[in-house]
Amino acid sequence: MADHLIAIGALVLIFTISTFTSVHMGALALVAAFAVGSSVAGENADDVFGGFPGDLFVVLVGVTFLFAIAKNNGTIEWLMHAATRAVKGRIALIPWVMFLITASLTAVGAVVPAAVGVIAPIGMSFCVRYKISPLLMGLLVINGASAGGFSPASVFGSITNGVVERNDLPGNPGLLFLMSFLFNVALSVVAYFLFGGRHLIGRRAADGAPGTEAGSVLETAGPPGTGGAPAAPAGTAPKPGGTATVAFAPATTDVAPRLDRSRVLTLLGLLGMVAGALFLDYNVGLMAFTVVVVLTLVDADAAKGAVDRCAWSTVLLVCGVVTFVGVMERMGTITWLGDSVAKIDSPLLGALLICLIGAVVSAFASTTGILGALIPLAVPFLMDGQVGAVGLIIALAVSSSVVDSSPLSTSGALVTANAPEEQRPQVFGALMKWGMSMALIAPLATWALFVVPGQG
Repeated sequence: MADHLIAIGALVLIFTISTFTSVHMGALALVAAFAVGSSVAGENADDVFGGFPGDLFVVLVGVTFLFAIAKNNGTIEWLMHAATRAVKGRIALIPWVMFLITASLTAVGAVVPAAVGVIAPIGMSFCVRYKISPLLMGLLVINGASAGGFSPASVFGSITNGVVERNDLPGNPGLLFLMSFLFNVALSVVAYFLFGGRHLIGRRAADGAPGTEAGSVLETAGPPGTGGAPAAPAGTAPKPGGTATVAFAPATTDVAPRLDRSRVLTLLGLLGMVAGALFLDYNVGLMAFTVVVVLTLVDADAAKGAVDRCAWSTVLLVCGVVTFVGVMERMGTITWLGDSVAKIDSPLLGALLICLIGAVVSAFASTTGILGALIPLAVPFLMDGQVGAVGLIIALAVSSSVVDSSPLSTSGALVTANAPEEQRPQVFGALMKWGMSMALIAPLATWALFVVPGQG
């Protein structure tokens, strides 16, 4: 037990030291992995590096590299114009479009990091253009991935339903999907109004509006200069009813871009990434690098400076922490926590603690792995019928997935990596607070909603 307490204490120290000093959390986590692994777990360097998330490294670097090129060659600009036209310029709907697209991708089988990796960079491009909070956009993309993640055809849903079936537990795949979707919609509504969505309502974007330059026009309800919209230039008269029309970009920089060879290839590459993740289970990072190489061969100028814009600090941070958590998993600390909960006499309290463990661990590690490991630990509580099996499985599944917004989880890391560079520290900090809050709030909420009513 002493070894497990040392590992848990080291994890607490990592967050404490990095919070109150300038030491990089990822570097500190690698040092802790080396120290705890060699002195407590008896591991050598090869063992420690065995837990380095090479697949996550490739995903983070590959996706940010690809979208840096897509921004250079104008593909992101083209996508923004297309999406704005699709919602008829209603800026308030853009984050919800990103939510629904991401949910649709995961619902039909895309793995959550793959869907977030494709959609998050596009969503972040809208944030820069239309002054949408990157935190708001990132949370709706992540929640959208979780919302679709438990459909019977999805990866999370298949894992959860498979574990339930193998353990001869009663299950309800349709109810699991519905409850997960509704919980994430409710969570997104809260995030939308908490992080600036209210200021987007009434704002519109249109290309080439009559009476203005052939550029982009922003309309905002309320007086000019409020609600996140820029103030009207001198000489611009507000419309009746307090609505201002603001020309905020010259025509030369805001004309809808045309599709050229480089942009068409980029779009085909993005579609190929989605298809590969959905139907062939290809690694999204390796596919991203493949597209990068092809695009560089076609248009070398578009690749200039793209490597420098890869989010290296975020990559180091996430990979360092995940490497340390890997040491904890090999030491058996995660299993020890689950076994300790399984010995609790009160089924309701034990169910709550299992949901809490699932949420906290999933915030730092693989949600996929947590779902497969913790549901069997709940079997002792479910056998005596004092806790409803379907309710606990839903609570555990939702609790373990909504914390993917943590920047130390793959989805949160992808959002942080693709946020505007000058805002990445703020986005990281805000996602950390939100993710850790979800690690406490989601288990309590799902336990109260799904477990307590089913008590025998």
